[in-house]
Parts: sequence; structure tokens; C-alpha cells
Amino acid sequence: MVGPWVNVVPVTSHPVRRPSLDPTPLAALAPDLVVEVLETATSTNAVAADRARAGAPEGLVVVAEHQTAGRGRLDRTWESPPRSAVIFSMLLRPRVPLASWPWLPLLTGYAVTKALRGLGYDAGVKWPNDVLIADRKLAGILVERIETPDGPAAVVGVGLNTGLTVEELPVPTATSLAIESGTDPDRTVVLVTLLRALREAYDAWQAGGDAATARLRSSYAVACVTVGRDVRVDLPGGDVLTGRATGVDPGGRLIVSGPAGEAVVGAGDVVHVRALDQ
Repeated sequence: MVGPWVNVVPVTSHPVRRPSLDPTPLAALAPDLVVEVLETATSTNAVAADRARAGAPEGLVVVAEHQTAGRGRLDRTWESPPRSAVIFSMLLRPRVPLASWPWLPLLTGYAVTKALRGLGYDAGVKWPNDVLIADRKLAGILVERIETPDGPAAVVGVGLNTGLTVEELPVPTATSLAIESGTDPDRTVVLVTLLRALREAYDAWQAGGDAATARLRSSYAVACVTVGRDVRVDLPGGDVLTGRATGVDPGGRLIVSGPAGEAVVGAGDVVHVRALDQ
């Protein structure tokens, strides 16, 4: 979820009061979502995957007040102080063709960004699914496909920094809602807003077929702060691609126009080279 660092966040020398999540609004999300709150978990994705293999239905949400071994892409790990973030994994059992599943991480990044903007934060999504404010990383997302006795399932993990102080940031390029707004937000409100937005976006995408995917592609491109930027992409094989990110193709891949022409990127670490042209 939140990455891409390998870090244990230091606890601030000035203790911060961080309330637990309020179970009442979370219970009200049923029957579409059933929320299980754990005081501590190594990884909410791992717990949700175990629940899925045991037959848990779509809509199960595992939340951790404190996650001790969160995982991001490329198995990068992270840990933050208890109750300083919104950390959850949602179990989904998509009925769309497997060829469409690569849209799930982008859909999640878009839904989280849209929800935060609705709460008044100037968030944007960096391809494929990091959520930023002013080029500082606020949230990370990890979507994993798992095999279960009832067929393949997807575990959608989100880690969003809510109350981290500047002193507690794992890297200078990270941020939190508290840092950006000057006020520590109500984590329950943030969590409920994210869960509703994600479920709404997922249901619309699943029910709408190709037309819904086309709408998602268009909406995602508008929300994506990578589009229109000069980028450097560190590809999985070690090669480096540089150029201008011009859009997202029908499969959710980033389109990069470089010295050798146009290329599409399905996987890789993207670095924003410079600010958007004004």
C-alpha cells in the first residue's frame, strides 16, 4: 500500500492523540460492505487474502489501526505509528473478463483521488495509482489477484497517511492530510468516504461493460497528474524510457512520446521530471 520506501516511521518526540475508528458509521456500510477492524495486523492484504481463500464474500473490508509489515509494489515494506493512517484491504470478486482486471489499480487510484477531492484536498493520481498532493505522496495502493476455491479474487489494499507529522514522515517526498490541511482529520470520516467511493466506482465499472471502461479511462486521464508531464520510466528489465506522458491507452497503460517515437508502459517506476507546462 503506501510506499515506495522501506522504512519504519519514527515516533514523534511529542505524543499525538490519535483516536480509534468509530465502529458505528462502519457498521452502517452493510450489507454492501462488511468492515472488520483489527487493532494490529502485519498486512491487511494478507489477512483479506486468507479470508478470501476461506470463502469470504465480495465486500469484506479488513482495516488495521496499526499495520506492522505493509507491502507496496515490488514487495517494498513500510510501517507507520498506530492510528496515523487509514489502512484497509477490500475483497472483490470481479465478473469482468480477466483481460480487464489491469484497470482495477487505476480505478482504485481514481476513486481515492475523487473521494479526497470531495473532502477538499487537492489530490491527484500518479500513474498507475499513487495518490499525491503537490507531487508529495499521500497514499499508495496494492491490488493483488489471488486464487480461491470459488475462483479468482482481487484484494485491493489502500494505505493513506492521515495524521503523520513532518517529523514522522518516512521520506521528504511523502505527506499526510494533517500536514496539507493543518488539521488532523477524522479518520472514520475519511475511511467511510473512501470505501463508498471505491465501491461505487467498482460497481459502475463492473456493470457498464466497455462503455464504463471508456468512461473510466477518460475520467482517469483527467485526474492523472502524470499525463502532460515529462517523465522517466525505470522499466522492469533495467531499461529507462524518457519522454512526455501523453495519455492512457484502452488497457490502462501509460503512453509516452519519446525520442524514438511513441511507447506504451504497462509496468515501471515513473518519475515526474519537471512541473506541468503552464
